Amino acid sequence: MELFYEVRQWNQVPKGFLAVNVGEAEGEKQRFVVPVMWFNHPLFVELLKVAEDEYGFEQKGTITIPCNVHHFCTTISSITHHYRKQQQYFACFKVWVG
Repeated sequence: MELFYEVRQWNQVPKGFLAVNVGEAEGEKQRFVVPVMWFNHPLFVELLKVAEDEYGFEQKGTITIPCNVHHFCTTISSITHHYRKQQQYFACFKVWVG
């Protein structure tokens, strides 16, 4: 099973998923579509706390997680491994816009 499925354009986020932008403040952001249930996973909660520390609760629209994309992918890999052990399979989508 692939960790990320690449999608060229995504006009609508599927039910049960949310879009997040990932990238450091001055760098380019990449968009990922992740399962909603991941938002309760302790590793993802840590990422959300970083976003809260950086932006507070004032974000409008898509949540931006201000971390290195490689770090985000490593975290997603750990989360995916956790759910695979429980025989629950959820994919994360990396969206290429342009």
